[in-house]
Amino acid sequence: MSIEFLLCIGTIFMIAGIGMPIAYAILIASFVYLAAAGQDIGLAGKILLDGLYNSFILLAVPLFIVAANIMNAGTISDRLLGFCVALVGRFRGGLGHVNVVASLIFSGMSGSAVADAAGIGKIIIEMMTRSGHYTRGYAAAITAASATIGPIIPPSIPMVLYALVSNSSIGYLFLGGIVPGLLMGLVLMAMNYWLSLRRGFALEDPVPLAELPRRTVTAFPALMMPAILLYGIYGGVTTPTEAAAVAAFYALVLASMFYRALRLRALMEILIDSARSSAAVGLVIGGALILNYVVASENIPNLLAAQLVGLDVHPLVFIFAVNLLLLLLGCLLDATTIILVVIPLFIPTCRELGIDLVHFGVVAVVNCMIGLITPPYGILLFVINAVTRIPLGEIIHEIWLFLGVLLLALLAMILFPGLVLWLPRSFGYAG
Repeated sequence: MSIEFLLCIGTIFMIAGIGMPIAYAILIASFVYLAAAGQDIGLAGKILLDGLYNSFILLAVPLFIVAANIMNAGTISDRLLGFCVALVGRFRGGLGHVNVVASLIFSGMSGSAVADAAGIGKIIIEMMTRSGHYTRGYAAAITAASATIGPIIPPSIPMVLYALVSNSSIGYLFLGGIVPGLLMGLVLMAMNYWLSLRRGFALEDPVPLAELPRRTVTAFPALMMPAILLYGIYGGVTTPTEAAAVAAFYALVLASMFYRALRLRALMEILIDSARSSAAVGLVIGGALILNYVVASENIPNLLAAQLVGLDVHPLVFIFAVNLLLLLLGCLLDATTIILVVIPLFIPTCRELGIDLVHFGVVAVVNCMIGLITPPYGILLFVINAVTRIPLGEIIHEIWLFLGVLLLALLAMILFPGLVLWLPRSFGYAG
């Protein structure tokens, strides 16, 4: 490991430590490495353009962001919530169950945990606190926990990024996330039910069963989006990137023409906001492409793989160690940075140890999503705090039990790879 590389790593920690966004820290540190190594800084531009030119799949990221923002701006989220209330609101902890089920459905449209929490999450928190049956902290905590499901059930922006760095099939990664996403929803609903019994949360007024068909019909066009996306990808009709474009177009047609809830001025604001969000992700991707060149120049992935293979590490021990590291990093770094910068270091070792890259990728993405609600960084906690003004201390006080059951679900995915690989294998995956 050269002095130039140590200087690069030190620059990242120093700049990030003074509060500068991690994307800028990575970019500046990469420039420092190129300058210290005597390489032309203009090389960074070539690396960036080559990386983007060879990564057509990255177009899916801004398209999924647009789709999610349109969903939040129209009345689509309200209609989905009305359907969920009629479906599960009658049970103990009803609105908590509604929260989780709404996240499961919305996750099939947005691919973003932040979009889930800031959009449909804000609405359900207001419903839970207005009912008087739940504390502000509890409503915010279960919302943050359920929002982590968003990028697990397809479509998924983090899985698109993982496919970029691992050359894995995005279609099989999407399939691999379905059962884990449902498992996460199940354990959250079980914890919500147990807490509702223990704390004596009052039952909600049930929506008459006769009302369920009407609400189902109202929400049906929105409920069709996940089915259209999955059929397009796995039926061979569209690529994942084209499916993202279909999602954005379908959301636009639903909100503007079918539900008539989206005006031209609102659409312009959505496009501007989506461009800003995409640019923020793009900065991290650009920095990661250059930093990955630095890491490859230092031959670090191969050195790491050689060291671990030389130690005769058992694959299960390796996966546990990597996941423990990712959990620790998740307390400090955002998921995009971990997926683009840290996870590529371990992919050569996975290949050497015979670890399936689809299984590893889904587990790693789930791990990164859990990091979104892990104090002290926990970006979802800050997002919900920002959109609801619920004190951060109240949210953190309630998040621990939900965090615990999600970790148990992660452990099950590690120990039983079939939870991840069953669906991909059913569709012809040979891994």
